[in-house]
Parts: sequence; C-alpha cells; structure tokens
Amino acid sequence: MTTQPVPEAPQKITSSMVLLLAFGAGLTVAGLYYNQPILAVMARDLHASARAVGYVPMLTQLGYAVGIVLFAPLGDKLDRRRVILCKCAALCGSLLLAAVAPNIQVLCAASLAIGIFATAAQDFVPAAATLAPIHARGKIVGSVMTGLLLGILLSRLVSGFTADRFGWRSIFFVATLSIVGLAFVSAVRLPPFEPTTKSSYFSLLKSMLQLVRDLPELRVASLAQAFLCISFSAFWSTLALALAAPPYKASSAVAGAFGLAGAAGALMAPIAGSIADQRGPRAVIRFGAALVVASFLMMGLFQGSMLVLILGAVLFDLGTQASLISHQTIIYGLDPNARSRVNAVLVATMFLGMSAGAALGSIALATRGWLGVCELGAAGAGLSLLVRAMFEMKTKPFANSRSKRAPPSA
Repeated sequence: MTTQPVPEAPQKITSSMVLLLAFGAGLTVAGLYYNQPILAVMARDLHASARAVGYVPMLTQLGYAVGIVLFAPLGDKLDRRRVILCKCAALCGSLLLAAVAPNIQVLCAASLAIGIFATAAQDFVPAAATLAPIHARGKIVGSVMTGLLLGILLSRLVSGFTADRFGWRSIFFVATLSIVGLAFVSAVRLPPFEPTTKSSYFSLLKSMLQLVRDLPELRVASLAQAFLCISFSAFWSTLALALAAPPYKASSAVAGAFGLAGAAGALMAPIAGSIADQRGPRAVIRFGAALVVASFLMMGLFQGSMLVLILGAVLFDLGTQASLISHQTIIYGLDPNARSRVNAVLVATMFLGMSAGAALGSIALATRGWLGVCELGAAGAGLSLLVRAMFEMKTKPFANSRSKRAPPSA
C-alpha cells in the first residue's frame, strides 16, 4: 500500500478552529438521534404502528454503519475538507426529505440516508488530529470528542422539546439549517488536507478486512461492544413509545429530557478511562457490562417507577461508555499505523449492533412490553460479558505459559 508522509501540523491551532471542529462533529452526529424521542409523535401523525416506526431508528443506525465502512478510506485518499463538504450537502438533503416525508416509507428512506451521511462526524475528529501540533494533540482531539458526545446527548433533549412545541417535522427543518450553516463556515474556515495514500479505494477497503482477520482482539472488542450497543439502542429507540403509554403518559419533551440522564452517565465515563489506565481496560469492561446487566434487571423488576427508569438510564449509559473507552484503549494499541481503519471496524460493528437493537427493541416492546425491552437489554450485555470471558479464558493460559518461559528481566 502506497502512503505519503503526513504533513507537519501547524505550530498553533486557533481556539476558533477547535470550536468549529467540535461543533461540526456534534451537529452532524446529532442527526442520528433526533428521531428517538419523537417516535410516538411520528407514529400518530403518519398513522404507523409501533413496529413500523421502529424501523426509523434502525435504518438510521444501519446507514451509519454502512457509511462508516464505505467512506472510511476516503478521508485518507481524498482531501478531507472536500469529503466533509460533500457529506454535509447530502446530509442537508436527507434531513429535508425527512422533514417533508408524507408517509413512513419515505421517512424510512430518509432515515437511512441521514445515517449514511452523518458519518461526517467521523471526519471532523481525524481532521482535528491532523491540524493539532503533536504536543497538544490529545487535548484538542479530546475537545472535539466532547463536542461529538454533547451532540449525541443534547440532540434528544432539543428534539423532544422542539417537537413538543412545534411538531416533529420542525426539528428536521432546524437540523437542515444547522448543517447548511456548518457547511458554509467549514467551506470558509477549513484548510485543505493532503491525502495520505495513493492506494486504490478497493485496496483500502480490503485492508480493513485484513485487519479483522489478523487481529483477534479487534474482533472480540468489536463483537463485545456490539452486544452492548444492542442493549443501548433497544432502550433509547423504544423509550419514547414506552413513556407515551400508561402508566407514564408522558410527552416527547419528557422523553427528550432523558438525554440529560444519559449525559450524567456518559460524562462520568472518563473517570472509568483513568481507572482503565491504572487497573487495566479489561477489568473496566467487565465492570461496565455487569453494570448494564444490573441496570436492565432493575428496570424490569421495578416497572412503572420513573425514578428507577432515570437511575437505570444513568447507570447503563455509564457502563456502555466505560466499556467503549476501554475497548478503544485496547484496539488503538494493536496497530498504530492503522488506527483510523481499526476505529472504523469498531464503530461500524457497534452501529450494526445499534441497528439490531432498534429492530429487536421494537419487536420486544410490541410483543412483551417494557419487560421485553429490559430482558433484551440484560441479554445483550450478558452476551458481551460471555464473549470477553471466552476470549480471556482462551488467551490467558497461553499468556501464562509465555511468562513462565520468559527469562527474568535485568
């Protein structure tokens, strides 16, 4: 594979540029989550069943997974600025189509497209890494990741309150305008980015398959996190429908406000990252997955309690994010020369899990009610624990035998 040296980063990146990259990551990734608090309102307006409207978040997450895989090589092969602007233009069209959708079928098609082009979020983060000087790279990338995280968390809050006052279509019109503004500022402010490889598009895609084949730890991390994402997505994609029904009978604004509960859990996750540095990421992964299992069991046992529902959202978000940070810690050390492609494998697999969770969650809610969603959430996290346990049991004897044969260090 032919690569080119990465140009030297500037000695100083302005705070306004960091802010632009953080806003870009947050505004684009938010497109994935606007629909979740307003599914019940959408279903009523479009005369769709709970199962049919459940395809909306499922296709959004599926589109993101597909887009991650298809577009991952483009950031290395083409000018990243051009990639970002093209994705923003396509995302505007997709959001506008969702805003005017006359029926559930058109809304589903728009949702798939929104997911595909919301992958622009994954271009703003490596853009930050490229522009940042080496001595400040971690801090700047962390700032942009904070913007992405806030986009995920606050999108539900904004969507729920906006739809409650102006109707569900209004949020997609507002989102369209936000991306138009982002594209304009990005066109003016973002510098061009030199491609880092001359390899063909298909050879870059093939290299991702080779990474999956050659790195068993990547396969395990991706699969284990995907099972956690099934639990995560099953909750968030059915919450609005469950809250709209008895005993809660709550509005879309209440469903959106649950984004704050998720924020509380996710924003505590960096603490778990520090613990992973001290005690090892695998211990944090086991703790995080066990916390997700316990959260769903608690919500299943105490149905009808708003307090338990809020506490469950905080705890399982914390468990999911802690496990993700720890899995990223593991995979980024596997092949330093292929971190973007390794990350693409992890994220794509995660969002396949998200898509499956949305679909299975709507089926569970339709057939077994909220208890079925809690059972699904506990099962997904339990499978994540099982995958990690089987892998560690398989590799530990080998690691132990190697350490016994190793000569003592000087």
